[in-house]
Amino acid sequence: MAHFRLNGSKMLAVDLAGETIRALNGAMVAYEGRMAFKREGMTGGEGLRGALKRKIAGEGMTLMEVTGEGTVYLASEAAEVTLVQLTGDILFVESESLLALEGGLRTGVQFVGLRGMGTGQGLATTKVEGHGTVAIVSDGPAIALEVTPETPLSVDPHAYVGHHGQLRQDVVTDVNWRTVIGHGSGESVQFRYQGHGLVYVQPAERGGILEI
Repeated sequence: MAHFRLNGSKMLAVDLAGETIRALNGAMVAYEGRMAFKREGMTGGEGLRGALKRKIAGEGMTLMEVTGEGTVYLASEAAEVTLVQLTGDILFVESESLLALEGGLRTGVQFVGLRGMGTGQGLATTKVEGHGTVAIVSDGPAIALEVTPETPLSVDPHAYVGHHGQLRQDVVTDVNWRTVIGHGSGESVQFRYQGHGLVYVQPAERGGILEI
């Protein structure tokens, strides 16, 4: 089994003994031993239907396969790296925040409705499911916020990185949380989570204020 470990907060090291992992295309910064790199085709390992869904939704993700014996070092624009362990559940993550995953994990595309209309991130997000390790990146250290049935959570879409667990995601508007501090005049969008699980957020925003 491939061994994922952090080499500092902004570098992922993956020890391979003949296994294959999938990583963001171009994320390799160095490797030790013997490695082979193969860019995935137009289907990205998801089949033609998955590729068409991404194209329609505007959710872009280009991965490569890395196979070998030794250690490969991966990074993305000096972003902070966080490791997420999946045990048969599903991680929903922004495609731009996905750095690497074990070869046995499956990826797909999940439509989330109104979300992309204001963020420019498309109408879908990437889902990763199965058993294994996923490495995600964020602008600043990712913060894992727990959601319970008693404590629902609302998140700024520009700070959202990913989530997993038994969670329901809703897109809601709130005219107060932005306008009260003088930002714009339109309704502002939030992601609201209910159930039980973790939501990963970053201490920075990707773009400007999201209004509809």
